Formats: sequence, structure tokens, C-alpha cells
Amino acid sequence: MKALVFAAGLGSRLKPWTDSHPKALAPVGGIPMLGRVIKKLTDAGITDIVVNVHHFAGQIADYLNTTDFNARITLSDESSLLLDTGGGLLKAAHLLADSGQILVHNADIFTDFDISEMSRFAAGSQAMACLLAKERETQRYLAFDSSGKMHGWTNIATGQVRPAANADIISRCNLRAFGGVHIVDESIFKALAEYNASLLEKTPDRDTSDGICKFSITDFYIDNCEKYLFKAFEPSSPYRWIDIGKAENLLQADTMVGATEE
Repeated sequence: MKALVFAAGLGSRLKPWTDSHPKALAPVGGIPMLGRVIKKLTDAGITDIVVNVHHFAGQIADYLNTTDFNARITLSDESSLLLDTGGGLLKAAHLLADSGQILVHNADIFTDFDISEMSRFAAGSQAMACLLAKERETQRYLAFDSSGKMHGWTNIATGQVRPAANADIISRCNLRAFGGVHIVDESIFKALAEYNASLLEKTPDRDTSDGICKFSITDFYIDNCEKYLFKAFEPSSPYRWIDIGKAENLLQADTMVGATEE
């Protein structure tokens, strides 16, 4: 298995830190979040890792070049155009080829669930993608049926449902928040390329990098949830999960780590 870590984001919610640093290097317990994610991956036996970069890409490259992770780490450079998570995954396709399954992990997600359990689940799921899903309070949810198959997305604050045609089934689904970690089968790259082409056909004047436009992987999942099998993965054991993309959440993670790693 290979892995892709999304580390290209602008980190607008984490200013002023991100005025002069990439969000992925925000420290938690004195260790940059990117380093924590990479160690989590290597501890799970994943040693072939791609990291995408855009915002202060040089700082991330310097950090990776001066830190020994006992892993092969390759950069997917989005310096010319930030492609979001869907475009970013597609751009990194050639670096992730021939891996069967790929674990995709946001650099700003602090979590300690068992990756090995998720890998076993994905291997037996026959799904194109398995998404870390959690029952937590938010406004935007993915909708999964009792078998774990995804049927869409809803914003409970506005009542918006996508796809609109799935409104009835979504009303009967279990609502779960996406945790920013997923395992995808490499067959997803063909599907992403087709989705990218459809977006460019609808809006030909979109900015592109190597023929790839900016789009969210979540939008891809929503728009294709009836065409392909996407499943929810819910860890069997309790685990910690914090999105450190906001200052108050970063402080919470820092405090939590300080209490457990002293």
C-alpha cells in the first residue's frame, strides 16, 4: 500500500501562523502535524508516501529532506495551481500507480485510530473508496445506508441534499461526518480522469495544471455515489480525532498530546 498526504492547503482558518508557514507544519506537542501523520503511516507499515505541496512548498520540502522517517517520500508539486483534494489525488496518480490500495490522509487531521483495521476492511469491501466516518456534531454529513454504502450528502442547517434525486433514500440513511482519511482502490484514477474531463467540458475556461482542474474529492464522491461503491468505515475501538485547521482545535490537540506524551 502507498499513501498520499494532502499538505498543500492554504490554511486560511489558521492565520496568522499560515501567513508565513504551511498549515501542515503547525506543531502539535512540538512535532509538525505532517510529521505526526507520516509516523502514523510508517508505524502501520506504509513506507512509500507522496506528499502534495503548494503553500510554502519549500518549507515542507526542507522539513522532509532534513527529517529521517525511514520512508520513501515523494512530492507532488502543485506550486503552479492548487488543485484541491480531487484534483490533487488525480495529479499524483503517476506517483501512486501499481499500489492496489492507496491510503489518503489530510495533514491537518490528528487521529489515532487503527489504520490496519481500516486496511483490512477496505480489502474485503469491494469498494472503490472506504471513508473514515464518525457520528459527530456538524452541519454537513455524508449519508450511508445500513450496509455502509454511500448515497449522498446533506447540510442539515440548510436542508440541501445532493444528489437531489436521492433525497428520499438520504432521509432514511445514517448520517456520518467524513474524517479526512480514506482508502481508495487505484481504479479510482480512471474515474477521476473521467470526472475531470466532464468538469472541463462544462466549463472549458477553468484553470488547469497538466490538464487537471481544481475539484474536491468529496464532490467526486457525492456526484458518483450511485455509479461506484463508496463505503463508510467506522473503527471498532474509541479513538481521538481533531481537525487542527482552526487555532482553538490546534490548541486542543496540543493540550491533549501534552497530557498523554509527557
